[in-house]
Amino acid sequence: MKQFIDFIPLLLFFIVYKLEPRAVEIAGHSFQLGGIYSATAMLIISSLVVYGTLLIRQRKLEKGQWLTLVACLVFGGLTLAFHSETFLKWKAPVVNWLFALAFAGSHFIGDRVLIKRIMGHALTLPAPIWGRLNIAWIVFFLFCGAANLFVAFTFQSFWVDFKVFGSLGMTIIFLVGQGVYLSRHLHDSDPTTPKTED
Repeated sequence: MKQFIDFIPLLLFFIVYKLEPRAVEIAGHSFQLGGIYSATAMLIISSLVVYGTLLIRQRKLEKGQWLTLVACLVFGGLTLAFHSETFLKWKAPVVNWLFALAFAGSHFIGDRVLIKRIMGHALTLPAPIWGRLNIAWIVFFLFCGAANLFVAFTFQSFWVDFKVFGSLGMTIIFLVGQGVYLSRHLHDSDPTTPKTED
């Protein structure tokens, strides 16, 4: 479920982007609704609401959520400040590659790979499986970043659609594949089965 919280602001961004551009009056001020810039404003506002609500309810955000929020504020803010969608096109590749870097760095820093830190409380797996799973996440994030960059600057008329549905689709396919892979390596649910530790 956590993986899909990040898509709430993205879906709202998509909806506003697809609206027929029109001027709306709010509190005596005229705003343009529809198109990339109002959609970017919606992305920023909805990200603040979603992650702000999570922060209030949970009293913390995960590092990945902080990264996503900060990237949204920085790249979205630059897009609005300079009136250039180029900044927003770089958001998804940069965020994905930073996630890939974090997963890769965990092979050399700390006593556990990052995927084990995230999922280790719920699963018991041998160390080599955790290592392979972590590498799979690295490859996934590198691929997502490259795919987003390629589409954003090659198929500019489709990049918003791909940013939302392409990213969501790739995530779902990867998570299903991860589930299939893990199902072959999970231990018996028998409570007497000893846990495997590193």
